[in-house]
Amino acid sequence: MNSGPSAGKVALGVLIVTCVSAIVVNANTSAVTILLPAISADTGTPVDTLQWAVTGYSLVGAATIVTSGALGDVFGRRLVFVLGLVLFIASCVMIALAQDGGLVIAGRCIQGAAGATILACGMSLIAANNTGSQQLRAVTLWGAASAIGAAAGPLIGGLLASTTGWQGLFWIDAAIAAVCIPITLRSVQESRDPNRIRSIDLAGTILIAVILAPIIFALTNGSAWGWASLATIGCFALSVAATVAFVFVEKHVKAPLLDLALLRNTALVGATIAILLGSGTINAIMYVVSLYFQDPATLGLPPLEAGLATLPVAAVAVVLAPMITPVVARIGARITIAVGFIIMTASFVLLTAVDASWGYALFVLPLLGVAAGMSLQNGPASSISTSSVPPNEVGAASGISNMARYVGAAVMTAIVASIYSSVSTNRVAAGSDTADALASALSFSALAMGIWCALGIALAFLMGRHRIAKPTLIDYAAAAASTAHTLTPPAVKSAAAG
Repeated sequence: MNSGPSAGKVALGVLIVTCVSAIVVNANTSAVTILLPAISADTGTPVDTLQWAVTGYSLVGAATIVTSGALGDVFGRRLVFVLGLVLFIASCVMIALAQDGGLVIAGRCIQGAAGATILACGMSLIAANNTGSQQLRAVTLWGAASAIGAAAGPLIGGLLASTTGWQGLFWIDAAIAAVCIPITLRSVQESRDPNRIRSIDLAGTILIAVILAPIIFALTNGSAWGWASLATIGCFALSVAATVAFVFVEKHVKAPLLDLALLRNTALVGATIAILLGSGTINAIMYVVSLYFQDPATLGLPPLEAGLATLPVAAVAVVLAPMITPVVARIGARITIAVGFIIMTASFVLLTAVDASWGYALFVLPLLGVAAGMSLQNGPASSISTSSVPPNEVGAASGISNMARYVGAAVMTAIVASIYSSVSTNRVAAGSDTADALASALSFSALAMGIWCALGIALAFLMGRHRIAKPTLIDYAAAAASTAHTLTPPAVKSAAAG
């Protein structure tokens, strides 16, 4: 007697809901920077303040990405995945109905937790409900869906902002997520990890947010408060205190959010910092060029054209990412990562020459260089992060890498937003016209990002002579999804699924 759906239907249902949700979450994430000028005009909230809609999302994602996966392992991956979808829908509705920037920012912070939950539990569902070649195929498709969503986000956001209004993105995302819920409940079987300790490190989760939030406040407001002011120093002091508390907690909890022993692995540390730098840089550059392209004093592009302007960058990242793995197998990960950061550094050096006379065509080459360099360094760094540890620690290493991706996006976007705002404000106050001031602001922002990428070149040598074997489908999937998520090899996760 058949008491439920067949294994094939279950696997298909899992694949549909996880891939569709991955597209929606990643598209939503990358689309928001294009929408900021429209949200600012509609709500009367300065763009400088609305950058918290971007950094707040990443901050909360950093704090919850590991915890949400642990919650799924303990209480049920399907249950937590559905709760993530419900939270995502609620945040979308909250943002779409918002009449002021504060509610938009609050909704985006909630969305950060929802998005992290959907991605973390989605991968776990794929691993638990597929085996063998089907598992690898599902992971590959999930990786492709993640990459396509991230690439298409700015274009979709620009299109909707120019037609339905910026709220359209969130209404559509809410509707798609709502459709995923009954499909999940009907066709996806529940799964847990019976071997996992049931303890959840909620204290560590909270402390991650307490570490990051004051840093971002200080970086965002330091120029206005004064870098030596009590408020700025107090923010940094609070972050330091929270870091000390985090280390203490992680040493004493049963199931720590971060296994501190892994930090002795120089290859993992180097790869993780490379991921942080790469993810932070790509998020920061997309933030600043989205504002620059749409500002009436510079290019003055409408949202749709601004979204189209970022399409070549996204296309290069999507097309090149799966091609990188064979290159790594031939010349080694360390050289590939170093070359990637060299190309990114050179591209940002070109962008430091920007002035008010530049048209869009002059931005294309350096932006394509950033995308190409990102593809070269990020996929191999993601692979090293999981292949440099024993099989029983792959999940923990993947969690560290995913957290680093969110931390980089939050902190570096905040830094660039602060540079862009302070330089443009100071130049206007000194008598420069708005176009020249904004060009100078973009130039200084590019300089900062170039310095980060130059540091990435040195980091490549921390990783040792780590050569990756002949690429498999999981390697291609990891490369494809590496701008948004570090994939844990399915065989390891499947074994953990019990």
